[in-house]
Amino acid sequence: MKYTFEKGEHSTIKLTINVDAKEWAEAQDEAFRKSANKFNVPGFRKGHVPKAIVLQHYGPTVFYEDGANEAFVKHYYAVLDKEPSIEPIDRPDVTIDKIDAKGLKFTAIIPVKPEVKIGEYKGIKIEKVEYNVKDEDVDTEINRLLSQHATQEVVEGRPAKDGDITLIDYSGAIDGVKFDGGTAEKQTLTLGSKTFIPGFEEQVEGMNVGETKDINVKFPDDYGAEELKGKDAVFTVTLHEIKEKKLPELTDEFVKEKTGEEGVEAYKKTIRERLEKANADRAERETEDKLIKAISDASEVEIPQILIEKEIDNMVQQVSYRLMYQGLKFEDYLKYTNQTMEGYRDGCKEAAADHVKTQLVIDKILTDEKIEATAEEVDAKIAEQAASVGKDVDAYKKDMGDRQRAYIENNLVIEKLFKFLKENNKIG
Repeated sequence: MKYTFEKGEHSTIKLTINVDAKEWAEAQDEAFRKSANKFNVPGFRKGHVPKAIVLQHYGPTVFYEDGANEAFVKHYYAVLDKEPSIEPIDRPDVTIDKIDAKGLKFTAIIPVKPEVKIGEYKGIKIEKVEYNVKDEDVDTEINRLLSQHATQEVVEGRPAKDGDITLIDYSGAIDGVKFDGGTAEKQTLTLGSKTFIPGFEEQVEGMNVGETKDINVKFPDDYGAEELKGKDAVFTVTLHEIKEKKLPELTDEFVKEKTGEEGVEAYKKTIRERLEKANADRAERETEDKLIKAISDASEVEIPQILIEKEIDNMVQQVSYRLMYQGLKFEDYLKYTNQTMEGYRDGCKEAAADHVKTQLVIDKILTDEKIEATAEEVDAKIAEQAASVGKDVDAYKKDMGDRQRAYIENNLVIEKLFKFLKENNKIG
């Protein structure tokens, strides 16, 4: 086999492969071995017809197509093994330029990772992202604890107000005609929760127990049910019960019982420390994202459409997984949000292109700066993880798959990348 390759248009490599007569004969022999059972020749058992008889009976080109496939696969991957600079991102577009008894010639147009014209990634000045913990943030966490242990008490002698938990019957109609899903009895509704149609809960406020009232609302234009979008409706509502949430008193005894902390002040200190750590982690991530975005924005790259489509595939898959854990199918999600798959994918294109460009820029920096994780560093991280779960490191490694090790290696590389970028840029 002889081959040549050169840079093509739009992030492609033009690869030419010449297969000589000997290699071509071997490829046809392999094609014959794999397809021998297909041939029927009088006087021979199926699968036992000699190759020479098959050629005589079916013609000298009978193995050209299958042989060409055999030859291309073998020699294409042999070239990729020899030429690591060729990084395919999709299947090649293959044409046969010559095929006869003397040999075979292919041309393959291979889509490859595009070249990145990297922008400045040293000496950049980036404003650090910061999030400070306020007293209100601590109070919000305290109120969340109190709400978790709140009780509900029946209210008498006053109308319903924002925050009340009501028990209602309702029956909706459009132009006097009831519609599916518009009627319910003894339905619990927390006023102010915004779980019903806009304007519904506000009109329940002020009602008294035992009162029946017509409520006029309009379904949103983007409502999930096509037949109800933008329609005016009247709901006849009867209020049966009003309850209000009663929060427990915030005392040292309460805090100690529910959280294990020594008292209110100790719990507030713990909350503040936890929020400060969460804010610091969030600020660190956003600062890193900001730095990478500045470098990406200053870089130039022609992004192949196939990479954008693959990234959209990943985005759809990730959303599908999240919905699955919530008991939903992606198809149902599209239906509820009144979207088509095509429309959803179109909406992902810009974000997908940005993500692909960012990854290509990161890969370029890693290559140029020779940033990588050594086997010793990966092993050290694995040992650290094993120790954290109380396992023997050898047993931990044995249970670990290649993908998990690759994940650890990738995380170490990214940690090194941001360490390098922070050391070589001004963040403040």
